[in-house]
Amino acid sequence: MDQFVSTFTNKIDAKGRISVPVSFRTVLAKDGFEGIYCYPSLDDAALDAGGQRLVDKIQLLLEDIAPYSDERDHLAMALFGASEVLSIDQDGRIKIPERLCDHAALSSKATFVGLGGKFQIWEPEKFQDQFSAGRKKLSEFKGLLGTDRRKPGDAEGARE
Repeated sequence: MDQFVSTFTNKIDAKGRISVPVSFRTVLAKDGFEGIYCYPSLDDAALDAGGQRLVDKIQLLLEDIAPYSDERDHLAMALFGASEVLSIDQDGRIKIPERLCDHAALSSKATFVGLGGKFQIWEPEKFQDQFSAGRKKLSEFKGLLGTDRRKPGDAEGARE
């Protein structure tokens, strides 16, 4: 399965257009989605984006919440109601609507960050801050990984 990987920073031109990385466009094309599905991140000053796999994942998430519940309606509003489908022009560029640019504080550049089945769009300096903070958390978390795993050479089934 194709994934969104790597990080790219591109300029936003005078008309508000930005080039989508070629590798991201390739994943979107294979996904069979016309354009980019994009909404304000629920947790960060960034945009979450992707193709049909992302839309399908959101739909499955919503199906697990009780129909007609406030929780489902609020989540659907955040993930579908606040979304845009961005068209990719013949030169591989998109125009991000002003309200989405405002959410992510985008002005002259944007950083595209691959997250596997989706990607995010960040203001470059905010992304660097987030990336640094994430690396620090990961370093702390790394020690917890494998605490319930066997050590090499331990008897089968033995735990730390």
